[in-house]
Amino acid sequence: MMSDQPVFHITLVRHGESIGNAENRLQGHADFALSPTGREQARQLAVRWRSDAVRFDYAITSPLSRARETAQILVDILGIPHLEVDPLWIERNMGLRSGMTFDEIRARYPEPTFLNPYEPWSEQGESDWELYLRAGKALHTLLQRPAGRYLVVSHGALLNKVLYSILGITPQPFSQGIHFRLGNTAFSVFTYNPRTHQWRVEIIGDTHHLNQKNGHPILE
Repeated sequence: MMSDQPVFHITLVRHGESIGNAENRLQGHADFALSPTGREQARQLAVRWRSDAVRFDYAITSPLSRARETAQILVDILGIPHLEVDPLWIERNMGLRSGMTFDEIRARYPEPTFLNPYEPWSEQGESDWELYLRAGKALHTLLQRPAGRYLVVSHGALLNKVLYSILGITPQPFSQGIHFRLGNTAFSVFTYNPRTHQWRVEIIGDTHHLNQKNGHPILE
């Protein structure tokens, strides 16, 4: 049953390390499975939340394998009753660069001297503005549901623009401006009261569950 409380509790999680991450690739819509490290990262997050008695009414995931696998690990360990795949939460379309290593990208595609927010990224990819609008639509669609505790598993570029939508930030030329550093399985937590239209920022980019020295929340 969904919570009767009128407040939304929204937790946004970036997927665990994928094979594409491990190979230093710009993934976009290229579909890579989790690496063994990524599966362990997801397990560590689930164990932390289980220890802290964190619960969710509903889980939503991007259709890409790295997100779906992360979500399934969390759902299985935490006993979340519902998991839904929603294509609005898919990673940014990176155009011709999707799936390439960063060395390959540097060799084949020189950086443009200027890029406004409305221009397609990498010839055929989503512009910053298109990504921002899709992130806003994903958030808006979530807020049309009954209030409750929602877990969303998605991707770094898309989640950055969801944070933009929540915090009232707009895209800048050449992707300048604020960038949120969201490591693998980093999670951010927000509450929203629809009766007062009040957002509350609880956490951004927490990776304390990982076995690393710099696992603290970072806002860059």
